Amino acid sequence: MPDAIFAEPKLAEIYDLLDSPDRPDLAPYLAIADEFHAHTVIDLGCGTGNLACRFAALGKEVVGIDPAVASLAVAKRKASADRVRWITGTAAQLKGLQADLVTMTGNVAQVFLTDEEWMATLRACHDALRPNGRLVFEVRDPAREAWKGWNRTQSYKMIEAPGIGTVECWVELMHVQLPLVSFRHTFVFRTNGSVMTSGQLYGSAPEQRWLRPSPVLTSRWKPFEMPPTVLA
Repeated sequence: MPDAIFAEPKLAEIYDLLDSPDRPDLAPYLAIADEFHAHTVIDLGCGTGNLACRFAALGKEVVGIDPAVASLAVAKRKASADRVRWITGTAAQLKGLQADLVTMTGNVAQVFLTDEEWMATLRACHDALRPNGRLVFEVRDPAREAWKGWNRTQSYKMIEAPGIGTVECWVELMHVQLPLVSFRHTFVFRTNGSVMTSGQLYGSAPEQRWLRPSPVLTSRWKPFEMPPTVLA
């Protein structure tokens, strides 16, 4: 089941406002697609469709897969969304699809909390890739302990959402027991004072978990400042 921040319609509507509109974090994925001459792309865990629509605008054949219906509803209203095939689901929906590139942006790769879940996802991606295809994803480095900044003081922001009004939001760390980290988003809607929360639990394992030798995929790093991982 997707987290409320992606699945609740009201939260999905404001999700994009929580990030930079330029989304510089997506630039490495676009660059990798060019480097490997990828024409068909599957964005697994596509959320509100930012990367999928950017690929589509470049003329690529794109499939966006996500379990959150509310996020996909937002995605389908974006420019170039009509050029994307949108699928509600998970890695299980990769069966029967073929692509030159599969992507998992943001925290998607960290929602798989066990080695079994992660390996099943890798196998599904592998089966969907054409010869010489690539899987590209990103993960947090637990050595940086980013969760130490997940508190109201350091994460508080106020946004103006069209049709919704002023929204206050922040993140609070709930629990750390590596390799798992849990935290909670809080949203206060000033128009009526309503409060919504979204709890999340992510895996934050050392690099070795993500890149350990595997009969499914081989791996190598790409030299970006905050590099996604390229698996070939």
